[in-house]
Amino acid sequence: MNAAQTERPTVAAFDFDGTLTTGGSVVPFLLSVRGPTVVARAIASDLPTLVRSAIVGGTAADEAKEALFTRVLSGVSADDVEKAGVEFAERHLRRRLRPDARDRLEWHRKLGHRIVIVSASPECYVRPASELLGADAALATRLEVSGNLLTGRYEGKNCRGAEKYARLMAWVRAQGLSTHQPVLWAYGNSRGDRLLLEAADHGVDAGRLGRFGRLRRFPRLSEVARRAPPA
Repeated sequence: MNAAQTERPTVAAFDFDGTLTTGGSVVPFLLSVRGPTVVARAIASDLPTLVRSAIVGGTAADEAKEALFTRVLSGVSADDVEKAGVEFAERHLRRRLRPDARDRLEWHRKLGHRIVIVSASPECYVRPASELLGADAALATRLEVSGNLLTGRYEGKNCRGAEKYARLMAWVRAQGLSTHQPVLWAYGNSRGDRLLLEAADHGVDAGRLGRFGRLRRFPRLSEVARRAPPA
């Protein structure tokens, strides 16, 4: 077996909100689907829970987000949401894509690395966004459909924390990349990305808070970009 056959493949996993893009995407997407009145009422009705979940995180955040989806998206046509997701992805990237993260993604692409976007945001717009960015796959939170209508609940788990790593490893195995353990780069900006960065060969903090952020023990995106050899 020659060196080319034994060379370890490289996978670059990027979080979406706050890593590839600035700010969050869930509320803007919901606004694009249902409008400000419906979304404002849903947020107001669960405001204490949403505030607590933002502070506590973990399963509380998962449950609060699912409750918001249920209030806003339950009974909405899956076809309409898919169409809205495609339109939202293009608009969101045009307005919110981070140039430094885009350049890093392009660096990986030029080196022939597999690129995967792994996000807790809904798959209906993360997938078309990943296609626009030329990624190999999008692993994101799926929303349950019953009779072509959304229920608002998750299909499976919210793609956050340990679920991000589990979904990524399942994709690696499905692609046949696990014969030789791939070199994994992981980029994130929040505590929901910490487990993925810890499991990676190269975890990178793409957040904007620096030494005040939750991922401060990882090298910063600006640092690894400066050290990277030309593609």
